[in-house]
Amino acid sequence: MFGVAFASASAAGLSAALAFDDKVFDEGGLKAESSPWAVFQFGYSAYQSGHKDQAAEAYRFAAEKGQIGATWKLARMYASGDGVARDDYEAFKFFSEIVEQDVEPGSRDESYVSDALVALGGYMKTGIKGTPVRADPVAAQEYYMRAAANYRNPSAQFEMGNMFLNGEGGVKASVRQAGRWFQLAAEKGHAGAQATLGNLLFESGKVVRGLAMMTAALERASPADQPWIRGMQEEAFSLAGEADRRTAIALAQDILVKGSADSQ
Repeated sequence: MFGVAFASASAAGLSAALAFDDKVFDEGGLKAESSPWAVFQFGYSAYQSGHKDQAAEAYRFAAEKGQIGATWKLARMYASGDGVARDDYEAFKFFSEIVEQDVEPGSRDESYVSDALVALGGYMKTGIKGTPVRADPVAAQEYYMRAAANYRNPSAQFEMGNMFLNGEGGVKASVRQAGRWFQLAAEKGHAGAQATLGNLLFESGKVVRGLAMMTAALERASPADQPWIRGMQEEAFSLAGEADRRTAIALAQDILVKGSADSQ
């Protein structure tokens, strides 16, 4: 079915998107001996050119042959409904396949495992309605901890910070431990961690530094994170004195400039 699906695609569409299709196809369709990497490349080019249905089939073939990048791409497509019908349970299964791979920290595939661990943590935190995946905060914490400690994933470090801050996932509440994880994520440019750490600093009496970090975080935040960070920052600003506000705004600009320089 895979070969037929691709062979039926228009020759113009394939040649425009896939300059190397002779490595994957012959006159009869998909070559049985095609390497997983070649098919993954095919899928990537198909995806980039908008042939997402073809990309999904290519990724599935490569994933079945053990190509971890293809498995990750499929998981992401199902998680967001990108080119396929959204199916969180299907995404969960693909992410689970990834974390079961024997991938050592520092290997070229570590980013796939790191991201998959964070995704699984999110699913376990809430569960997936209508599936066997039930909410399990302790399992979520274990996934986040693996990604945070083994792969230094900033999103996982942020989630660990929240768990220690709120005493969730089987860990004892500890502002000190929470601050440690937020600091690690903030140093990697995670806007949510920067904002939350800034709020902790503000509440501990370090008003200017806290305000500055929240302001810089708001500037860097994604559209999805801006509302809650803005609410936190505006509340803190309303409680601060005018002199502290002005100093904090200037310091926030310094933080943003330094962050831009560090990323180059």
